[in-house]
Amino acid sequence: MILVGCIVLALTLLSIPARGAKGKEGRPYTSYRWEDSVKQEDTMAKITARKADSLPVKAIEGDSSARQTAPKDSLPKISVAKDSTGSSAKEKKDSVAAGKAVSTRKKRGPRPQSAPSDTTEQSEETFTAPIEFEASDSTIVFPKKNMARLYGNAQVKYTEQELTGDYIRMLMDSASVYATYRDVPDSVKTNTEINYPKFKDGEQNYEAKTMNYNFRSKKGYTTDIVTQQGEGFIIAKKTKKREDGSMFMQGAEYTTCDNHDHPHFYVSITNSKVRPQKNLISGPLYLVIADVPLPLFLPFGFFPFSKSYASGIIMPSPGEDSELGFYMRNGGYYWAINDYVDLQVTGDIYSLGSWAVNAQSNYAKRYRYSGSFDASYLNTVRGDKLSGDYNKINNFRISWQHRQDAKANPYRTLSANVNFSTSTYNHNNLDALYNQARMGENTKSSSISFTQRFPNSPITISGSMDIAQRSQDSTISLTLPNISISMSRIYPFKRKKPIGKERWYEKIQLSYDGRIRNSITTKENKLFQSSLVKDWNNSFEHSIPISASFDLFDYIKISPSFSYKERWFTRRIEKAFDPAKQRVVVSDTTYGFNRVYDFNTSISASTTIYGFWKPLPFLGKKLDMIRHRLEPSISFSWHPDFGDPFFGFWKPIRYQTPDGKQMEEFYSPFEGQGVPNRGKFGGISFNLSQNIEAKLRDSKDSTSFYKRSIIDNLSTGISYNMAADSLNWSDINASIALRFTNTIALRLGGSFETYLYDYEKNGDNIRPYKTNKLRILNGKGFGRFRGTSTSFSYNLNQDTFKSIADFFSGKKKDKDDGDKKGESGSSSSRESGMDSMGSGMGRGQEQDGSLKRSRSNDLGEYDSNGYLKSDMKWNLGFNYSISLGYSNEFDTRIKEFKYQLRHDLSLNGQFNPTKNWNFNFSANYNFELKKITNMSCNITRDLHCWSLTASFIPIGPYKSYNFTIQVKSSLLQDLKYKQSDTPKFNTAESWY
Repeated sequence: MILVGCIVLALTLLSIPARGAKGKEGRPYTSYRWEDSVKQEDTMAKITARKADSLPVKAIEGDSSARQTAPKDSLPKISVAKDSTGSSAKEKKDSVAAGKAVSTRKKRGPRPQSAPSDTTEQSEETFTAPIEFEASDSTIVFPKKNMARLYGNAQVKYTEQELTGDYIRMLMDSASVYATYRDVPDSVKTNTEINYPKFKDGEQNYEAKTMNYNFRSKKGYTTDIVTQQGEGFIIAKKTKKREDGSMFMQGAEYTTCDNHDHPHFYVSITNSKVRPQKNLISGPLYLVIADVPLPLFLPFGFFPFSKSYASGIIMPSPGEDSELGFYMRNGGYYWAINDYVDLQVTGDIYSLGSWAVNAQSNYAKRYRYSGSFDASYLNTVRGDKLSGDYNKINNFRISWQHRQDAKANPYRTLSANVNFSTSTYNHNNLDALYNQARMGENTKSSSISFTQRFPNSPITISGSMDIAQRSQDSTISLTLPNISISMSRIYPFKRKKPIGKERWYEKIQLSYDGRIRNSITTKENKLFQSSLVKDWNNSFEHSIPISASFDLFDYIKISPSFSYKERWFTRRIEKAFDPAKQRVVVSDTTYGFNRVYDFNTSISASTTIYGFWKPLPFLGKKLDMIRHRLEPSISFSWHPDFGDPFFGFWKPIRYQTPDGKQMEEFYSPFEGQGVPNRGKFGGISFNLSQNIEAKLRDSKDSTSFYKRSIIDNLSTGISYNMAADSLNWSDINASIALRFTNTIALRLGGSFETYLYDYEKNGDNIRPYKTNKLRILNGKGFGRFRGTSTSFSYNLNQDTFKSIADFFSGKKKDKDDGDKKGESGSSSSRESGMDSMGSGMGRGQEQDGSLKRSRSNDLGEYDSNGYLKSDMKWNLGFNYSISLGYSNEFDTRIKEFKYQLRHDLSLNGQFNPTKNWNFNFSANYNFELKKITNMSCNITRDLHCWSLTASFIPIGPYKSYNFTIQVKSSLLQDLKYKQSDTPKFNTAESWY
């Protein structure tokens, strides 16, 4: 036993690796350059002793032979020269030491007649650059055979190529290498990473079970290769690599699933040719899902891998719609025009007669501009001619976004945000049917604007085209052009070289704003039938405000102002009473130059008053001071009665009703284009704004203080018109703003009526009107509340109640919780059956670009007992709006309008029971109708390389559903199943 122990100890000492750099497992690496490895030629050099169990016997079988025989599936052998060439030992030694593949005999010339008959021709396929290799276990070099064997985390580097594996054999004369992996017993496979051979050639990465490669010829043969090309992975049983980089594969599988050992789906290919990062061309192929071959067979296939910007055909997506029939959608051509602009033209066609054409373009130029353009035309056919519900609708949509870079031009700006479409476009576009925001879109706006500023000048010129649409009644308002010429504030009387104090007239400031408008409001189908002269309204408006600000007694600010406006028109109307229609109608329209103007003047005085209150001791020591800020202001403004016949802006019409009553109405010949108001005004306005804040002592530092708002703002205002003959007092306006926390605030605003109401009764018709009786003088208080409105919104999630509990318990959040949570949440899931498609097991692409096969014991979403983990994420948001105001119903008993309460509640939520399931919904509830007005629900399931989406609208006019299961990768976006039921609309409105 003692003898056996000594032998074991001696063998152990011999197996200790040489001192060097440490490897991945903490064991020293043996790293050498070939020219530094050995200096002997006729003996085997054992660089590092190899452990007996470092590699299975089959991997090192035959190492003691004179020449290692390559496996049957390796490249053909290349003959190696014998030492009988006559070259000296020193010449061979120097060539190896230099790290160059130099022939071991003299340069070839005419063969001597007396050459020995057993002389073998030397191979020229040797290494042409230094080769570096290392291994964590052992490295054995056979210098006489020009061969080396590397065991344990072996690595070979040659120019831009790198090969790693558990076992690598190098044949230096033939410039070839062979690599394989070390098999792991089943008893220790759990959580053990298998070090499959990996080959890196520039940006290309390959992984296989066995690899044979010749560095000189760049040819190779591999088994069970895995390589990523574009968005997908190619797995092949046998692969031959040619010198041009192309590969011929047999028994290949193409998939976008990164679970390579057992992909959830793949395209099975018999024979194929792969050009890396370019394309794959194959023979017969068929689809396999969950190991079940499907009867989807193609005689050949083509898969592009190019990442470059290139033109190409866009394959259409098939499907079925319950109303439009079978379809082929989004098929067309993509044109890469140049590096700055592209164009995509696609079309849709349906079996029941509908069709669509779409054009999309993106453009960009660095530091100049960027944008996109989208145009669509729909021809929708619904119903049947025989049943009588046939209708044909034409719709189109134009979308344009243009953004100019701030560095392009500091004085000139062009921007566009166009979203123009016919009123029924969203109802007939399948992409918008399940988008609640687009389906409920009633108003749309578009604008194209241009602004020109001038350096060292207050002048700015801007122009725009503005469009406003209302889908509910197909009303469109178009303004073209809308030109503005403005001058920023200037001080015309300020001296260029001021001497002494600033004089009062130097504070006078002046600005100018001019606007040219040409607008029309009409129906969509009548826009292009309108007359530019008769139907369009045009005007040129000038506005010149003049103001100044002075300090009186250092505490009161006096601000006088004067404003003048003038408008030019080209249209003037005349009205008259039509006895036949018993109403006032337009009797005549004339065109020419017309002008109206108005002006007003005002003066105001304001100041700020501060009050401080020291709280009583019983309120505690934390409350140090309360500050009350008041900002009272008083102003007087005046303008004449522009309804006076002197100005000619308003005209009366007198007529007699059928019952003999004399009536008088006033109209303006320039109505609809901006007319001064009738009535003289000379009023005084009173306003008071207040703010209350508390100064609190910091509980942690007695010398520190912070402010807390009690009332952010409380303002009231009222005015008195001295020029009016009745109803001199205005309503009392009030508003309040309270802030409870940094994120929660309440704002309310309303008005109070100061006069009483009365009414006139004509049969069943009741006409309320204001009397000249003040409520305060008739025992009804200062005023009657007219109404107010407010809204409140908040979001709840899985951390809300925990944060509230931590707040009241005084617990502080640990900064490391997030890191711990991130570590625990990084695991992948494991589910059975079809749910296994959500697992993250298998091998994927590492951050360094290499491919990796692993076996993991991670249970993912399940604990060690097989129960689902309770790390559930959810979010619930709600918005509640409430308004209280006058209704249209007048109570004749109390002679007041009745109040009406309106409130709405909108909900939206998201729920993730597991990492791969996601539920979200949105709904609106109307309390007046006492029902849910609309609702939409969406369910998504992450199936690893697939995704499942189900959308449905259970109630309302857009009741429908949509179910889709498809591959995530955009390369195989047409590999999907889709079923839908679209809402039915009965509208035949069209532009044509």
